[in-house]
Amino acid sequence: MKFSAFFALALAVSAFAQEAAPEQQGSPLMGFLPFILMFVVMYLFFIMPKQKEMKKLDAMRKALKKGDQVLTAAGIIGTVMSVEGNIVSVKTGSDTRLDFEQSAIVRVLNAEDKKAETKAAK
Repeated sequence: MKFSAFFALALAVSAFAQEAAPEQQGSPLMGFLPFILMFVVMYLFFIMPKQKEMKKLDAMRKALKKGDQVLTAAGIIGTVMSVEGNIVSVKTGSDTRLDFEQSAIVRVLNAEDKKAETKAAK
């Protein structure tokens, strides 16, 4: 959810809260309840899935090995030649070799091919 949408939603909730009967004095927690509920919903629908995705991406980067065909953040497709610490050497042409940080690797392409082969074999 964009910040502007969140801000508009917060204003709408506070406007409805002010329109409630002013003579009733509820607990201060009841005034914050809509904001607490919004945070819980945002956490469940936005933050938690992003954390899962980041863990999966990190595991994929740690499992890189020589011979994997990868796609980098710059859109370069190549084959992993070596993984030394945080640096991945990628062969892109017949004799072109580029060094990237592991965080620049977006996807392992041959892993998707293996998944497709196993589905076709079944």
